[in-house]
Amino acid sequence: MVTLYEAKPGLSRRELLRRGTAIGAGALLVISGSAVISPQQAWGLETTALKPETMATLIQMARDVYPHDQIPDRFYAIAVKSHDELAAKDAAHKDLIEKGIADLDQKAGDGGYAGLGWEEERVKLLTQIEDTPFFQAVRGGLVVGLYNQKEVWPLFGYEGESYSKGGYMSRGFDDIEWL
Repeated sequence: MVTLYEAKPGLSRRELLRRGTAIGAGALLVISGSAVISPQQAWGLETTALKPETMATLIQMARDVYPHDQIPDRFYAIAVKSHDELAAKDAAHKDLIEKGIADLDQKAGDGGYAGLGWEEERVKLLTQIEDTPFFQAVRGGLVVGLYNQKEVWPLFGYEGESYSKGGYMSRGFDDIEWL
């Protein structure tokens, strides 16, 4: 299989476990070969066109653009996966995302965007780039990519469409607890 970026050797299972226990609960994502892995939440995402580091930063950016504490990172990972899929087909989109993340990392300084410890610092950077095509592409993809996942709906108290079940009037339209 030919990858569209320079692959690095992956972690062994032993090394992944060692790093996970050495870093502790503060570790969010581990980058290994062509994958982004969350050992604490037991999920992983393989990349095909974008660098795994880019995907990890996109996941953090997605969480900062649409912050929901009750939504696990795996749903944000699913939401940004479409950028990797599109980048595999469209070199211009790949360039837009890779350069956008590189610019964001450069503005953040040492440790890059994902290395900033405070959400306020990351949001401040995002407001500086909110008019760029890069930011608009990521934000626009997140609206559909995040909120169209049926597994996320119950976390918001949304039961899905109601027309086929007789409408909301006969199904407790006013029972929303989070409003």
